[in-house]
Amino acid sequence: MAFDTADKSPSDHATTGNIAADRLKSIVERIERLEEERKALGSDIKDIYAEAKSAGFDVKVLRQLIRLRKQEPADIEEQETLLDVYKRALGMG
Repeated sequence: MAFDTADKSPSDHATTGNIAADRLKSIVERIERLEEERKALGSDIKDIYAEAKSAGFDVKVLRQLIRLRKQEPADIEEQETLLDVYKRALGMG
């Protein structure tokens, strides 16, 4: 972000610079906190997948299920139809 410095006094520059620096520091610190939270959540998710694996669930299939649950039913149906067509074309189904 560029500042127009043509009609500002030196004291205005210092104030504007401090306000911008304070705002920047606040934004950076918020991002850092969220990055740490994301890291912790990622670790928690990894632990849950490990728990599922130890309970006998296929983690790869679980990941597919999670991905599918995020999609619209019509999109899932379209993908499954195309997959079926492609499999038949390759003699797999």
